[in-house]
Amino acid sequence: QVQLVESGGGLVQAGGSLRLSCAASGRVSSINGMAWYRQTPGKSRELVAKVTKGGSANYADSVKGRFTISRDNAKNTVSLQMNSLKTEDTAVYYCNAQWGVADIGSWGQGTQVTVSP
Repeated sequence: QVQLVESGGGLVQAGGSLRLSCAASGRVSSINGMAWYRQTPGKSRELVAKVTKGGSANYADSVKGRFTISRDNAKNTVSLQMNSLKTEDTAVYYCNAQWGVADIGSWGQGTQVTVSP
């Protein structure tokens, strides 16, 4: 099993920045990809950014140029630096890890990000 704990959410004004962090524990040596998703009430969870074990990153079009995902394999952490935040970025953000030969998914508990006008 892989357990994930997020931190760093909060309230920020539009145009501001926040940094989310996610710490993994358990079978960390088996983690493959890691990612951040977000979800708003009544909508499906959507992929924000993902990073491979080798550090290759991909982003949703809506956050390209504003968000940066980074991963520290030695510390078993993944972070999301969010700049130029917009009100539409308001959501609960979830950390995700794919682990094992079957790429089993594990989720954190989520952290609320609220961007005010």
